[in-house]
Amino acid sequence: MSERLVSSTPAEPARRTVSELDALPLAPPAATGLSEVVRRRYLLGMLVRNTIKSRYQGTVLGWVWSYLQPAIRFCMFYFLFQVMIGRGSSMENFAIHLFAGMVIVHFFTETFNGGTQSLVQNRSLITKLPVPREMFPVARMLVAGWHTIPMLIILLVPCLLLGWKPDLVGMAAALLGFSLTAALGLALGLLFSVGNVFMRDVGKIAQTLTQFVTFSVPMMYPYTLVHERFGDSVAGYYLFNPMAEAVLLIQRGFWIGTTSDPDATAAVHMPDHLFTRGLIMLAVSLVLLVLAQRIFARLEAKVPERL
Repeated sequence: MSERLVSSTPAEPARRTVSELDALPLAPPAATGLSEVVRRRYLLGMLVRNTIKSRYQGTVLGWVWSYLQPAIRFCMFYFLFQVMIGRGSSMENFAIHLFAGMVIVHFFTETFNGGTQSLVQNRSLITKLPVPREMFPVARMLVAGWHTIPMLIILLVPCLLLGWKPDLVGMAAALLGFSLTAALGLALGLLFSVGNVFMRDVGKIAQTLTQFVTFSVPMMYPYTLVHERFGDSVAGYYLFNPMAEAVLLIQRGFWIGTTSDPDATAAVHMPDHLFTRGLIMLAVSLVLLVLAQRIFARLEAKVPERL
């Protein structure tokens, strides 16, 4: 009985069993490319909304958790670093410094890890629907951005209480930091997502790499500590890390403005040529994104059969 088509009336469409759906032929190839994803933005929007809804499915508070969790995290960091350790005595508003970095690191790790798993997690859609498969890593980047918005709001509240005011240079720095992170995260998400289809170890490698991000950026410690401990040469290599640059940019946008003397704080804790390096790394990330999309396009024809 479970293997037959079931129909209550002649006019009612036949419903297929799971085994029959699995037996359906693979979907025909679809047009590929990030431009095709933009053209089908309605489907992209549906995928993003469904992904967001599934995260809070079955919870009572729902989307409130996206505000509650970062708020609790910020309070914990404030108590630990400002009250218990007293880090604020040597560095003004260190909790803001830390949480600003956490916002951009969270955006990157969600984009990278989510993008890496996106093809495997959506195998049923990929094998049956003719959609551009780049849509799934792109959707995970947008979902990561959606979940980063509450963290930004939580960051803004104490910043405003401490007298922070938006300035053109700071907002340009924050925008550059987010653009750099989005391009880099999406490029890596595309590369690792298609690699994860052929070898599941790639997903574990991505998770391991993102663990290093937290400690390889000036978030839990200031950039000046790297400079003081290891000198100019090592600090120069340290700044080749694009995520370190992104963290410094968002700290320039928010943390610097909360200090009593922003110009003096920026002169001490921000490296020289911050914007120049940021623009160069953004350009490199965009080139990497183009290369990643081309590699993805060459391998994606084999994705449905490997899933």
